[in-house]
Parts: sequence; structure tokens; C-alpha cells
Amino acid sequence: MGSIPRKAGMERSDLLNVNGGIFKPQGRAIAEHAASDVRVLVVGNPCNTNCLIARSNAPEVPADRWFAMTRLDQNRAVAQLAKSAGVPVTDVKNVAIWGNHSATQYPDFANSTIRGVATTEVITDHEWLAGEFITTVQKRGAAIIEARGLSSAASAASAAIDTVASLVRATPSDDCASIAVTSNGEYGVPEGLTFGFPIVADGAGSWKVKEGFELNGFANERIKITTDELLGEREEVRSLGLI
Repeated sequence: MGSIPRKAGMERSDLLNVNGGIFKPQGRAIAEHAASDVRVLVVGNPCNTNCLIARSNAPEVPADRWFAMTRLDQNRAVAQLAKSAGVPVTDVKNVAIWGNHSATQYPDFANSTIRGVATTEVITDHEWLAGEFITTVQKRGAAIIEARGLSSAASAASAAIDTVASLVRATPSDDCASIAVTSNGEYGVPEGLTFGFPIVADGAGSWKVKEGFELNGFANERIKITTDELLGEREEVRSLGLI
């Protein structure tokens, strides 16, 4: 969590420059001093690329031990879908957040369910799903900053707890957890990026990217946008000598 927080008016490039100087030595400190079974969850933004910086500077720690937090976005997406459908949040399942924890992320409504039924069948306003729903989730962090003058606090802390719980508990077959992990090429995502995926855990310490998500042209277009942003961030921090 030890990043410089985003303030009103700050661009993500500003955060990359400042936080790169934090996460590079943090990665080395983890490699040299952390327990041999360490797991690392990066919360401080821009968390995907901060995680990439730290991981790249700690090659001794296996890549599958590193995580960045997109669960906050999942919780926001679930809340929006539940409100629209008039159901408790516990009735909304299988909501994935693809890509970056930023305004380019893709909150995937098409593969989610509400009370076991496809969300697109329960919520018939597909224009809202493909428009306002996505932008509300994407821009929620900025809206909170505008309202508070600071980034979210309690909701982020709750999402961090949810992330850890999702990694250590077995995932129900009809659900997933949204966590950014190191890509191994799943769903065509370039290898090595810290990328938001739907994740399932076995409850015994192992996890994997959930298979079987159907991605149509609209989804693939959105995922390309967030992938390109992460590739651009990777090149920027590489040019700065941070990875």
C-alpha cells in the first residue's frame, strides 16, 4: 500500500514516475528479506504496473505470488448490477474485471449471472449495461477523489480483505474473483503483464485463471484498449529503468 496516493488533477503518468522509485526498492526488499512463502498484494495505484515493477525487481519470488487489486472494481460492478436488478449483492456471480485498475478496465457483465440466470436476461436494458454501467465502474475512483479530495479508503481496505479471502478459500463453481495476476498468455493477453482476470482458487493454496469466458467483439475491443494501456505503461517504466 506504500504508494504516493493519487490526488485530484494527477495523471497516471505522474503516478508511474513517482511510484516507480518506491516499488523498485520494495521489490528488492521483499526478495531479500520476506518469508520464503511470501504472497504480495499491491494496492497502491497504479497498482497493476506498480506490481509489475516490484515483481520485476524480485525475480527470486515466483511470478504467481504477485497480485494487484481489481477486486474493488468487482465489488463496485456487483453493487451496480444488484441495484439495477433489485437483488442482494450475494445474488450476483461471476463478475470479471479485465485489464487495468483504471478507467480503461472492462467490467464484464456478459458472463455474469443474477440468481443463476444470465445478467443480460435479467437486466434487459442492454444499452445501460454496455454504456453507463461500464463507465460508472471505470470512473468510480475518480468520482470518490472528486468528492473526498482523496482516494477511497474503507472500500479499498474491504476489497483487499476480499482478495485475500478469495485466494485462500475454494471458489464456488458458479463464481470467480477478479484479481490482477501475471499473464501467461491466457485469453490472448501478452505474457508478463499484471492483468485483471477472473480467478478461481482450490482452497489448498493454488489458483488459476478461470476458463470458459465467452468474449464477443465488444468485449475483445474493450480488452484491447486496457491491454494497450498496460503495454504503454510497461514501456514507460522500462524506459525509466524501473524494470
